[in-house]
Amino acid sequence: MNLDLAYRSFVLGVAGHPQVERLIKHRAKGLVRRYVAGETLEEALKAAEALEREGVHAILDLLGEMVRTEEEARAFQRGLLELVWALAGKPWPKYISLKLTQLGLDLSEDLALALLREVLREAEPRGVFVRLDMEDSPRVEATLRIYKALREEGFSQVGIVLQSYLYRTEKDLLDLLPYRPNLRLVKGAYREPKEVAFPDKRLIDAEYLHLGKLALKEGLYVAFATHDPRIIAELKRYTEAMGIPRSRFEFQFLYGVRPEEQRRLAQEGYTVRAYVPYGRDWYPYLTRRIAERPENLLLVLRSLVSG
Repeated sequence: MNLDLAYRSFVLGVAGHPQVERLIKHRAKGLVRRYVAGETLEEALKAAEALEREGVHAILDLLGEMVRTEEEARAFQRGLLELVWALAGKPWPKYISLKLTQLGLDLSEDLALALLREVLREAEPRGVFVRLDMEDSPRVEATLRIYKALREEGFSQVGIVLQSYLYRTEKDLLDLLPYRPNLRLVKGAYREPKEVAFPDKRLIDAEYLHLGKLALKEGLYVAFATHDPRIIAELKRYTEAMGIPRSRFEFQFLYGVRPEEQRRLAQEGYTVRAYVPYGRDWYPYLTRRIAERPENLLLVLRSLVSG
């Protein structure tokens, strides 16, 4: 069994226990501060401004997902609208990311579409780009339907995410080509069964490069979300060899991960963005970060012992 995937499956499984969640929320504040900009919009904007001074653009993300009531979904929508309005007057690129389950996707696809439509009506005139994050495999189909519906309604400043660890992704990419999507490509961070996702990290990495090169060949704008130095080096080599201008793609990182590399790529003339999460609902996000890197688990264990 692949050790990386076994580790991820173990961490995400353990993190789901209520006792573990309570313990980490109480004792691992140091790790939270490393990967989450803060709990308030003001803290997130300060983090974004600091990144801009280093030549790195920010992707603002109000954390939250899988709401249980329409009231919760509308509360998250209000938070997203406040983010859009706060960004409107900023002199730097304005970019937000959201999850459809925070707008009630699990309650009603129509509700999520309606609430998102209202966000986009405020965002587009203010020059705010909106990225729809991709969630776990049972929600992929609905997310793609909503994205296509919005594009057919005429919204242009909205992007989509595809995950290289799912078997279905190449077909999804080809189906999206008529929409000329602004694409964010990730490997995938959810706990998925082997029936729907590649069971080996090497296969996921190979598929990532295959999908990325395919998207570039098809003329799409691609945001490569990866921290893997080998993948970054290959994408730099490939785009240079193929004469693909740097205006056609960008590199995206998570807040707090490889900040030196973020600055270095920006200094080399690449567009670089950092995904800046904020809000009180940080636990699911943090557990996925722990699951990605064994050293993060060591940081959590140290926090539990010393906290």
